[in-house]
Amino acid sequence: MTKALSGIRVLDLSRVLAGPWCTQMLGDLGAEIIKIEQPGKGDDTRSWGPPWHGEGEERLSAYYLSANRNKKSVAIDISKPEGQALIREMAAKCDVLVENFKVGGLEKYGLDYLSLKVANPRLVYCSITGFGHSGPRAHQPGYDLMVQGMSGLMSITGDPAGEPQKVGVALIDVMTGLHACIAVLAALNQRHATGRGQFIDMALLDVAVSTLANIGMNQRVTGVAPKRMGNAHSSVVPYQVFETADGHMIVAVGNDGQFAHFVAVLGLAAMAEDARYKTNSARVENRDTLIPQLAAAMKTQTTAHWDVALTAVNVPAGPINDIGQALNDPQAVARGLATMAGDRPAIASPLRLSDSMPDAGTEPPMLGQDTETVLRAFLGHSDADLAELRAKGVLPA
Repeated sequence: MTKALSGIRVLDLSRVLAGPWCTQMLGDLGAEIIKIEQPGKGDDTRSWGPPWHGEGEERLSAYYLSANRNKKSVAIDISKPEGQALIREMAAKCDVLVENFKVGGLEKYGLDYLSLKVANPRLVYCSITGFGHSGPRAHQPGYDLMVQGMSGLMSITGDPAGEPQKVGVALIDVMTGLHACIAVLAALNQRHATGRGQFIDMALLDVAVSTLANIGMNQRVTGVAPKRMGNAHSSVVPYQVFETADGHMIVAVGNDGQFAHFVAVLGLAAMAEDARYKTNSARVENRDTLIPQLAAAMKTQTTAHWDVALTAVNVPAGPINDIGQALNDPQAVARGLATMAGDRPAIASPLRLSDSMPDAGTEPPMLGQDTETVLRAFLGHSDADLAELRAKGVLPA
């Protein structure tokens, strides 16, 4: 089966998470991904363990495994002129380049967009940085945790009485990788019309602020900074965590009809006609009197009981799982979310295309495992060329 991005070749000079997440998505969709890594070290996340998978020379960190399937690893020292020349050779034959060096970091090597587009004007060049290529912070390094704080995300996350909290996964890195992938696909599509590639300036801070969505718009509309609400919702009630007889669960009432079904199951049907609670706007205004009554009723039965009872009347509700429970949930099993990339564990792509289904494909590569194959087959270098490059320290010995 031909995949959606078959025939697209991507030169991946990124590391850690945002860039590799973007290129992994492109690889899942069928693009050829050539991942450039520093000899002897490679992507920083190779050493970010435990946990580990494999033993000895086959050991890889779970972090690295999460974002590097469907790629070829080529180890080149780009600080050496010969290494820079190899990158230029590859960039001239690639459709896309993704990098996450600091602003100006590749310019000193002649590997910036303006330099590379001379030989390949069709190149789509995606630069991922903390703060973008303009503004007073452009030259500062930026990391997910920093940006979660600077974007306001942490100010709205956590218990109202507690301190600001980060999200439990590097969400801004992942969202930036996703947005970078969208931008790359848009640029490739425009290239069909113009024949030209373009430069993509993708910043973690931009992504973090733009994805504040309705909460960000609350600030824009009112001029008042939204506050932390724990597991409650600022504009929808009830839409939160409730304690049950044996744990906790989510109830996410999205409209007035669902509210009527919810309170009927709880034995509080009269609430659906009470003017204080009949509409969502009224429930938002009167949450302080409503929620304690709902909470008391929810404590009388187990999570499993409420899950069955509420699902039966189409009220969105469900348990709060740990990661293992989530992956083993019958719905997750049916969708094949826990999968394998070769002999390595993987979590499947969420993309479901009827004619070009992505798959986990090849397992994340060992450092430099494809170096000679790529340089021979892709660039046409001879054994003598490779030996000379190894002698100069451009390639691993």
